[in-house]
Amino acid sequence: MQAIKRFARFHLQENYPLYVFISVLMFVGVIFGAVIVNSLTLSQKQDLFTYLLRFFSEVKGGNFANAADMFSQSFSHNIKYIFLLWILGLTVVGLPIVLIMIFIKGAVIGFTVGFLVSQMGWHGFFLAFVSVLPQNILVVPLILCAGGASVLFSVNMIKQQFLKKKSEPFFPSFFRYSSIIVGIGLLMSVASGFEAYVSPYLMKGIMSLIGK
Repeated sequence: MQAIKRFARFHLQENYPLYVFISVLMFVGVIFGAVIVNSLTLSQKQDLFTYLLRFFSEVKGGNFANAADMFSQSFSHNIKYIFLLWILGLTVVGLPIVLIMIFIKGAVIGFTVGFLVSQMGWHGFFLAFVSVLPQNILVVPLILCAGGASVLFSVNMIKQQFLKKKSEPFFPSFFRYSSIIVGIGLLMSVASGFEAYVSPYLMKGIMSLIGK
């Protein structure tokens, strides 16, 4: 465990500028997603809000999906996302796509929170706080780490293939990169577990308090 902590600390310190960049990129995506809410037409907002009210009504009545099914769906989604980042990191052309995926992830979060707040005010803020924030406290850093590792591996591939710069041999670098992705995938199970087993009850409690 101590060796993992030392490696993580050294990795972050060595690549600090990259992680700052992709963190800012995701933050810009969050702002972009929130701004998009204002570009929706009134009918689009009404349709989305009607769907949300129906969903909230089901959650308040305890009619949400089976927790095991929710965990399976959430974990499957997160693993596919991380796996795609891993695959893209193995290619040269995948570098810009990784950055776009990080931006889009931020935009989705920003849109979700922005829409809830725009339609429900403080009630929407509290709903977003219990339904979006908890699992994303872990999911967002994990995606940033996976994205950063993917970018670093892709950049090393570019250096080796096109710039002919000597760097670490391929297989040790590939093994370390893949190990980071596997570790991130395992940690994603914690976020998925929280989303499946805890978030629905937090949402139900908040909706009971605000009367939705």
